[in-house]
Amino acid sequence: MSQPFLTTVVGSMPKPAWLMEQVPLNEAGKQVHGKGADWGFSGDLLTDAMDDATRVTLHDQENAGIDIVSDGEQRRTSYLTYITQRLDGFDYETLTKKWTRNRRRLAEVGRCVGPVRRSKPMLSDDLKFMLAETDRPVKITLPGPMTVVDSTADEHYGDEATMAMAVAEALNEEARELDALGAAVIQFDEPVFSRYPDKVKDWGIAALDRCLDGVETSQTAAHICYSYPMPGVPRPIVDSYPVILEALEGSKINQLALEFEASHLNPELLKLCPSKTVMFGCIDNGTDEIESPEYVATKLLAAAKHLPADQIQAAPDCGLVPLGLPVARAKLKTMVAGAKLAREWL
Repeated sequence: MSQPFLTTVVGSMPKPAWLMEQVPLNEAGKQVHGKGADWGFSGDLLTDAMDDATRVTLHDQENAGIDIVSDGEQRRTSYLTYITQRLDGFDYETLTKKWTRNRRRLAEVGRCVGPVRRSKPMLSDDLKFMLAETDRPVKITLPGPMTVVDSTADEHYGDEATMAMAVAEALNEEARELDALGAAVIQFDEPVFSRYPDKVKDWGIAALDRCLDGVETSQTAAHICYSYPMPGVPRPIVDSYPVILEALEGSKINQLALEFEASHLNPELLKLCPSKTVMFGCIDNGTDEIESPEYVATKLLAAAKHLPADQIQAAPDCGLVPLGLPVARAKLKTMVAGAKLAREWL
């Protein structure tokens, strides 16, 4: 698919109120992407409800005209713990407090208490379900190694880089299976890259690249944002992006999902990653205001001054789970309309 300005989502979509309790984000940054919220069902009924919610979110994306779709992470309370709780070596029964995100957030986190290993598939059934429900190319997401390291407490390895490589080896086993099953895009979410640009250069890229070994057919992507928007929390991504993008240009990753809208970043930064396909964040996931198609088209064409248009995909800044469903649906439709307009204006 080499058409200019293809459209996609970053990952998450809002959950229907009948699937999960709707808990708003507060100023303390709690209740993020479902943490603290309760499922509306249990047992087999919950499994059926998750299946139905996934069908709904796929329909929403198809109805909007999205080219590359995801399951909206409808089965996950967290993009991260959905994976880490399925890996050997992590204990989520007894949590501990840890300063994360470069000491910007004191969080209760799971503990790494032994060797990190993948003893069973984690997302295979989710991917198979998606492939059976849509004929569009599908994306599936995993947390990246650096984000896993920052979001858990290491009580086993004693060294961040060593732990990251162990996580990467486990994620690589999963990625190779997802590749064989037919995922169009396998995306690794690395929001913490924006907090630790020096660590990105020292060992973050190496760990990310380790995740990709043996992935032969799927496109691989890294999502680099600052996190879900939180009231009162600044977004100092402006300073870190140049360092990160320059380092990522030397990585094996095919695609980068980048936040541009909320942080008002200059698209000239795209010159730093000329070999990559970029999911260009042109929709703000932190506001209910619906961007106009003309606004989206203008943003995409500004990006195309610095990167070929067929290497630019229209995308939100980040997952749309902080929004209500009607707003998320409207934003996807206006994004698709804006991408179409940009192709006409190109």
